[in-house]
Amino acid sequence: MFDCSSEISDFYKKHVRLSKAQVDKLADYREANKTRVENGLYKAENPLPLRHINQGSYAMRTINQHPANDYDIDVGVAFKKDDLKGPQGADKTALDARKMVCDAAQDKKFKAPPEVRQNCVRVYYNEGHHVDMPIYREYEDDNGNTITELASADWKASDPEAVTKWFNQAVIDQSPDETNGRQMRRVVRLLKFWCKSRDSWIMPTGFIISKLVDECYVAAKDRDDRSLYDSMVRIRNRLMISLDVYHPILAGEKISEGKETAMQSLKDHLETAIENLAVLFEKDCTKQTALKAWKKFFNHSYFSEAIRNASATAAVAPVYIAKQEPSRPIQREGESRFG
Repeated sequence: MFDCSSEISDFYKKHVRLSKAQVDKLADYREANKTRVENGLYKAENPLPLRHINQGSYAMRTINQHPANDYDIDVGVAFKKDDLKGPQGADKTALDARKMVCDAAQDKKFKAPPEVRQNCVRVYYNEGHHVDMPIYREYEDDNGNTITELASADWKASDPEAVTKWFNQAVIDQSPDETNGRQMRRVVRLLKFWCKSRDSWIMPTGFIISKLVDECYVAAKDRDDRSLYDSMVRIRNRLMISLDVYHPILAGEKISEGKETAMQSLKDHLETAIENLAVLFEKDCTKQTALKAWKKFFNHSYFSEAIRNASATAAVAPVYIAKQEPSRPIQREGESRFG
């Protein structure tokens, strides 16, 4: 496979991975939102959260750059179950708990007001990103185990922190390196970037992509381009067997449920992408040809400049002519080489 690892690494650094300043900015929004919700709950004389839970792509460190600043920050809001009671002393419904937090998150500064969604409360920021706040209740069972339940259509078992631990440990266990976030995480981010490279595509969630990479990841030390390609092939092959993807922690829970169209789309687009990247394995593949293939894959202008640089380098490359040895007189049998 033609080696474009340096260009893929440079692309990742400049256009995929968030800078420290971007990460810090998102962290500030997350903290401000937590404070806003707590102040709103206090003002309405509602119970305060037991704790907040960092989760999702923010906690897993797989958030990518987005040209429209459409960043998804997940921060769970966990309450003691005994604190979530209605006026008559009965447990609050999952919908009532979401409505309570949504009311607390309201702010006149927002152009679009926070809204109750199926599995969270979503707060929209004017800059383009949003904060999703899943609502949880926690209690201890008869054996002293902490039980966490998500406010969805009803209260259902959940363990967001275990998901984060699962992914971060998988990255450590499977990656061949320890730098730059480790290779498996980079492959997840590159694949997520590709999934959002066309506005018309309907693709699965980042959580599903992360789970598929965990199942199908192929390590390739110092070759992120090779690891990405080989992992894509294995994911494509796996989806040919089944489009179902299951939760890494909650046994039997299908995280692809209701996303059949997106799963089929992922398989189909992977098939096309793999075909387009086949040129990387041709014997006469050039740097320009390889970069054009990656440009088509990522649909990003970064590769246009890389192609121009590769073309310029090829144009000025010196032509080497093998140096001929001086001819020697024929040495006849019995003659001395020195005359």
